[in-house]
Amino acid sequence: MTALLTGATTARWPVWSTTARVVVTDPAALAEAKALVETELTEVERACSRFRPNSELALAERAGEEVEIGDLLAELVAAALEAARRTGGDVDPTLGDALAQLGYDRDLPLVPADGPALPIQLRPAPGWRRIRLDGTRLTVPEGVHMDLGATAKAWTADHCARLVAGALGTGVLVELGGDLATAGAAPAGGWKILVRDRIEDPACTVSVPSGAAMATSSTNSRTWRRGERLLHHVLDPRTCQPAPRTWRSVSVVADRCVDANTWTTAALVRGEDAPGWLSGLGVPARLVHRDGRVLTLGGWPEP
Repeated sequence: MTALLTGATTARWPVWSTTARVVVTDPAALAEAKALVETELTEVERACSRFRPNSELALAERAGEEVEIGDLLAELVAAALEAARRTGGDVDPTLGDALAQLGYDRDLPLVPADGPALPIQLRPAPGWRRIRLDGTRLTVPEGVHMDLGATAKAWTADHCARLVAGALGTGVLVELGGDLATAGAAPAGGWKILVRDRIEDPACTVSVPSGAAMATSSTNSRTWRRGERLLHHVLDPRTCQPAPRTWRSVSVVADRCVDANTWTTAALVRGEDAPGWLSGLGVPARLVHRDGRVLTLGGWPEP
């Protein structure tokens, strides 16, 4: 997704194997807004990156027992567990080992694009209910490794948008690789968003009001090959294998980006059942089928 504002109001830079984008309504606030977001991104990475052996989460996992953690990591873990609860386990944070065994064991640009075939080992994830969080006391059972990517990026977009708007008094849009949050006063007519996962995919432009958030989850954007199999990063917790490629991408609008990302990730896991499930939730959604057909639900916003 891309906010259709550029130039003096926009900063863009690579982070977390994707792209960060900050858009402000006051050009004078851009440099400070970018600096605030960069600081928060660094703190989140230190808290929960599964690629940093010294991240706070990695240290907690190695402990194999209850440990005291910082407020930031506690909020990130709480968001992940809430997403798991709300989706009946479709969005499960205990897939760290499964992703690593499929080859996604480092930042994506460092993952070899091709590699030898891997045996298909169908097994359930350890399960989110095994994680215990009591305030800032976290217990990760021995041998379980978490991946918070499905929710941490979206939670961070929400947090950064609120932070910038509150600190600088500007309208702001923060996008982190398809997870987008806004805060403060929007531009006249709302935030114009180009919704498209990959350049060859069907696209649309929508307008969202101040405070709205959007997420897009994809089976096409983070991929690598092992033998003849094209793998992607959205795993079905029931099998620890990539979810069926029923949908190229799913986008949802919500009040919080972390909610939107929860629904989009679960929709990819649910496959053919996703439209009925999303309709039941009543959320505005756009699903792009593997053959390119587009389905919109729940009052998907107009341009």
